[in-house]
Amino acid sequence: MAEKIRYGVAHVYSSYNNTLVHITDITGSETICFRSGGRVVKQGRQEGSPNAAMMMAKEMAEELINKGVNALHFKIRAPGGHNGPNSPGKGAQAVLRAFSRAGIRVGNIDDVTPRPHDGCKKKGGGKKGRRK
Repeated sequence: MAEKIRYGVAHVYSSYNNTLVHITDITGSETICFRSGGRVVKQGRQEGSPNAAMMMAKEMAEELINKGVNALHFKIRAPGGHNGPNSPGKGAQAVLRAFSRAGIRVGNIDDVTPRPHDGCKKKGGGKKGRRK
C-alpha cells in the first residue's frame, strides 16, 4: 500500500539579507518547525545566501520526516509593500530545491508578497525624482 501523504505549509520569507522558513500544519495554526539564516551560519552577511537556505531546509526536512509530514505547500514572500522589492531573495529557490531533494513532495507554490494598493506615497518623489 502507498504511503499516506501528510501536508504541511512552508511560509518562506526571503529578502536580500535573510531567509526565514516557518512550517505549520495545514490549517496554519500550529508550528511544526522554524529556522532562519542566522541559526545555520556564523557571519551575518551569509544569512540570505542560497547555501544557508539549503542547510536550513536539509535540517528541517529531517525534522519533518520524523514528525510524519512528507509533503509541503509553499507560500513564498518577498519584503514587498510600497518601498521594498517585490522579488524574493536568492534563498527562496534554494529552499524549494533542497526540500524536493530531501524527499519532501512539493504541492502548491504561491507568491504571497504584499502589493501596495494606493496607500502611502513612495519615498524620494521630489521635484527631481529619486536620485541614486
